[in-house]
Amino acid sequence: MENDFVSRFKYVRIQGQELVENTMYAAGVFSICWDLIRKDVMDEEDAGLFMEIDDWFANVLPFPPQCKNQEKVVCFFKAENAKEMLNMIYPALWLLDRYHHPFYVVYTNTLPGKIVYEDEYQVAVEVSGKLDIRPVPKSWTPEGK
Repeated sequence: MENDFVSRFKYVRIQGQELVENTMYAAGVFSICWDLIRKDVMDEEDAGLFMEIDDWFANVLPFPPQCKNQEKVVCFFKAENAKEMLNMIYPALWLLDRYHHPFYVVYTNTLPGKIVYEDEYQVAVEVSGKLDIRPVPKSWTPEGK
């Protein structure tokens, strides 16, 4: 890998703002696009494009059994093997932009739980399904500054 910012991270995930009920974790790009289709937000041509992308991933990327069972798991691509996956998912990001749906590309070395599934391209991580909500501090800066 090149010696750049992105190459310093082990995992990458594309997610939105909304939380998924069972994981209390931000919805992933596939869930977001399927929601846009189910809610009739995406037009037929764009829905077809996303379904082609989804089919490609279904044929190339193993579907973790924990995801099939809707367990409290969140998936991340392994950054070192993610180049092809990110290139193939890029049109879905274009769709999210087109429908003004915010998303974030998150690079990390720290996962939010224990790895319960792993293959060449991805990991599924068991999460607690609980939110840690903290009060707003009195000040955003250290005392006296």
